[in-house]
Amino acid sequence: MAVPNYTYLKLKMPGPNNIITIVSTYEHAYDYDVEYIEYAEAIIEAKTLIVNLDRLGSEAPNSKHRARTFEPTKAIKLVLVDPTCPDDQALRISATLDIK
Repeated sequence: MAVPNYTYLKLKMPGPNNIITIVSTYEHAYDYDVEYIEYAEAIIEAKTLIVNLDRLGSEAPNSKHRARTFEPTKAIKLVLVDPTCPDDQALRISATLDIK
């Protein structure tokens, strides 16, 4: 039985003795509109986050799966890091790399 008037930001409804009129301001209406938009955006972001987390959870690797060890290619060269150092620390470099 309430009649809203959006142009004048008024709501009128019958009361026990007379018509009840509720009045608002444009600033108040604008503040609620901004708050509603921020709330709606937060809900959309939360739903997107939940969907992404579900997708990532299903794509997660099996924790029981062991990673393979690194196996170098057949054509590698051992290059000493510091030829004067007795530690014999060497880098493995591919022998088929271009000079570029």
